[in-house]
Amino acid sequence: MQFISISRRRTEDFSDAQFAEHIEAERERVRELYRDGIVRTLWARQDIPGAVMLLECADEAAARAALNSLPLAELGMLEVQIIPLGAYPAFFPRG
Repeated sequence: MQFISISRRRTEDFSDAQFAEHIEAERERVRELYRDGIVRTLWARQDIPGAVMLLECADEAAARAALNSLPLAELGMLEVQIIPLGAYPAFFPRG
């Protein structure tokens, strides 16, 4: 299954310095998830600090576990939304 993850940094509760302490570990974990085929595509948000990821996982629990393994998520520094995706109905035959 595929999922979209939309995250934002909780900048109202944590300082730039606090994020900076953990950002390299965060990047390394994202690279591991990409290497393992869980993160398929990743974008940096341009409106606020955060990211959007396309994930490939068996189910939503696996997607949540992958995202919860991110250092910033483990520390409560991220707000994360997970959206399950399905096939777009316009591509199915009419019948």
